[in-house]
Amino acid sequence: MSGNDADAEVADPMAIGQQWTDASRHAVNSYVEANNALFAAMGIDRESGEADCERTDAPVAEVAFGDAGWSMERTTDEYDELGVGDYVRFSKPLVERDVNAFAQASGDTNRLHLEDVFADGTRFKGRIVHGTLVAGTISAALARLPGLTIYLSQDLEFNAPVRIGERVTAECEIVEDLGEHRYRLATAVYDEDDEAVIDGEAVVLIDEQPDV
Repeated sequence: MSGNDADAEVADPMAIGQQWTDASRHAVNSYVEANNALFAAMGIDRESGEADCERTDAPVAEVAFGDAGWSMERTTDEYDELGVGDYVRFSKPLVERDVNAFAQASGDTNRLHLEDVFADGTRFKGRIVHGTLVAGTISAALARLPGLTIYLSQDLEFNAPVRIGERVTAECEIVEDLGEHRYRLATAVYDEDDEAVIDGEAVVLIDEQPDV
């Protein structure tokens, strides 16, 4: 073995240090980029930490805030007047940001909801919104009843998929007063064609809204 070959086998401490620095910098940059991509997917501005949506004052006291793309209607604004036949409707589009945020928050990263090529090969011929995310609009509607609504039970039947970008409307109607502030409600979610993509029934407890 020649002297030059022996020298080549001796590690250069400066070179190793530079390689380590470069590798560390690359890892940190990759981490930052991954985080930024995640925040962007969730609709959050990395600098401000705010969601990339137009927040507005909540239309009712029962919720923290609203959004310009959401709408709500209900038959009564008074807690003491709630009874059989009263209903609430809540409507919003389920967009890409919602799907990505739900996948991250829930851990449901089923490729059917996230990958176009994969979803194109399924029976749905394209990506669809998570069924549980669609059903979540029922909870959103219930939160807009007068008072403080607490879930006790929810039964669901999924009838049809919802495409990403579609606007859905959840409707909840009181069908029975069970006493002690408990109610049974018929619950449904409708797509843009007024087709019931989800049917179900909920039992909730509705307390008077705290005076704060």
